Amino acid sequence: MNTANKSEQSALGDAAYEQLCLYIDGEFIAGGGRKEQDVVNPANGRVIGKLPHASKEDLDRALQSAQKAFESWKKSSPLERSRILRKVAELTRERSKDIGRNITLDMGKPLAEAIGEVVSCSEHCEWHAEECRRIYGRVIPPRLPNVRQMVLREPIGVCAAFTPWNFPYNQAIRKIAAAIGAGCTIIIKGPEDAPSAVVAIARMFHDAGLPPGVLNVVWGVPAEISDYLIRSPIVQKVSFTGSVPVGKQLAALAGAHMKRVTMELGGHSPVIVFDDAEVERAADMLVAFKFRNAGQVCVSPTRFYIQQQAYDRFVARFIEKTKAVKVGDGLAADTKMGPLAHLRRMPAMLKFVEDATARGGRIEIGGEALGGEGNFFAPTVLTNVPDDSMVMTSEPFGPIAPCVPFKDLDEVLGRANALPYGLSSYAFTTNTKNALAVQNGLQAGMVNINHFGQALAETPFGGIKESGIGSEGGFETFDGYLNTKFVTQMD
Repeated sequence: MNTANKSEQSALGDAAYEQLCLYIDGEFIAGGGRKEQDVVNPANGRVIGKLPHASKEDLDRALQSAQKAFESWKKSSPLERSRILRKVAELTRERSKDIGRNITLDMGKPLAEAIGEVVSCSEHCEWHAEECRRIYGRVIPPRLPNVRQMVLREPIGVCAAFTPWNFPYNQAIRKIAAAIGAGCTIIIKGPEDAPSAVVAIARMFHDAGLPPGVLNVVWGVPAEISDYLIRSPIVQKVSFTGSVPVGKQLAALAGAHMKRVTMELGGHSPVIVFDDAEVERAADMLVAFKFRNAGQVCVSPTRFYIQQQAYDRFVARFIEKTKAVKVGDGLAADTKMGPLAHLRRMPAMLKFVEDATARGGRIEIGGEALGGEGNFFAPTVLTNVPDDSMVMTSEPFGPIAPCVPFKDLDEVLGRANALPYGLSSYAFTTNTKNALAVQNGLQAGMVNINHFGQALAETPFGGIKESGIGSEGGFETFDGYLNTKFVTQMD
């Protein structure tokens, strides 16, 4: 890394950072003696912004405004909801460079990745704009000639959403677009350490003409905000993306109040590369995908199972390509992998490596923090790692790739399914029998074979087992935001 260039690039970017605020009842709010939190650039440790925390009065106002707005928004025309979502899609494309730059500043990912995240999310707005016009009920043929039976789909009410820092725009817009498209209102608490994207989303909905109170943005201590909102009788639906332990806590709290939940939680995605795969192509694709966003991706490939005859070829190619990954400030043009988003993740990465080597694992490349300022950890490849090691049983959520061999199909499916997670999975094979066995045998909400085809607006995104409840995207996207009402009438 060129530290001088990195600091210069960051200093230029810091000056243009988003003006942070709450958004309640159509009003952008900052100051007023509220507690503020520093927002730090992970590439250099500098404070780039001050984020105001919501007071209890702010939360009560958000709840009341969301409830009041719901009374009219639930009756709004799907055409009007569609118009607003389409306008936000248009504004998303127009403002993508500025929004992406701010994501790089507060979250750290390379600028091209950040802008790409924002641009791709315009499709989520457009998809929901189309699908919200097709929220249909149905007529059920009656048993008697003088009876009419109907099924209606109605918006559930005020929703509370909690989104993570690794894809701050993507994770927020999925929930907001689904809630608003369904006719619900929503209070969202985004990531306090990477808040600019959620504020930018609020500004676009505001500029698109969304009525006050339909969308509210609050910030604060995560546990305190989530507890207050979920316990409120006003909130009818909870949507959360984040870790398994926190997800379980929020689901338990919501369950205690019989509130519907959508949970997209952590995973530990297995990769299976068979002997008959296009091995070099698989390695090339997996390096790019593994070190995307410094491995801080819930669907990042994290357990690499390579069949014995292909193992040496795959590992050699994977290491070769990993060596070419340029690590640096996300604003630098040649950066392929940015810093970890949080300083606390640095010792966590070292712990994974130390545990692996203590159990007989070998560091093929990386395995250490990079010198200088910022939260930079080297892209790391481990081999000879036992299945009971930390890196094979706990999601690393960082740039660490453990590679291990396997003998046959039944063995690898058993190892891949051994953990309590089931978010995403990957397989590479040219054999249709293997492909079918993987489709049927992998316990995951998403199975990708020979490419990475998930997370599109038109496809469902979600996990099974401890990796979550429900899906976002696809025609399933509104399921968690609608009540089903059966109506039967006799003449």
